[in-house]
Amino acid sequence: MHQLIYALVEAPNRDDALASGNAAFDRLVGIGPDTAAVFDYYVTFDDETTSVAGKARWGELPVVASVDSDEGAELLERGWNATTEEFRRNLERVRTAVDEFSTEELMRDKELARHACYNLGAYRGPSLFLYDEYGSAIRHRDQLDRVLNSDEQVWIIPADVHY
Repeated sequence: MHQLIYALVEAPNRDDALASGNAAFDRLVGIGPDTAAVFDYYVTFDDETTSVAGKARWGELPVVASVDSDEGAELLERGWNATTEEFRRNLERVRTAVDEFSTEELMRDKELARHACYNLGAYRGPSLFLYDEYGSAIRHRDQLDRVLNSDEQVWIIPADVHY
């Protein structure tokens, strides 16, 4: 499956931002000795070589944008909305499952109830859409605000990931 995720990085310029974004995505696919893969691979929107991911799948998106720009603000809103909507969806599934299923049914993962619990508590992966420059997911508004209130320019880099 494919999804769009976004890296938020601090950098003095566009090129450094893209390099930091790629480093974050590399961590998420397990490139490096101290990283575990969360996604199979990623494609950024400057990659013209694929016919199944990136632009080919999602259309034209900026390769990198300042979060202060209109296109950057739009990407940020898109990523944050996806994060909050997925959290709410999983939370509702968990609430319903706890109210309706027996302990045994929950243990058997009836209607993927345990999977929803896993997604609700995830620190990285398909239920999260915004990441910082270290490949850590931005899971709540305080984290997002800390990144956005940086002393340096903040950039957003979209990537198509497969999991």
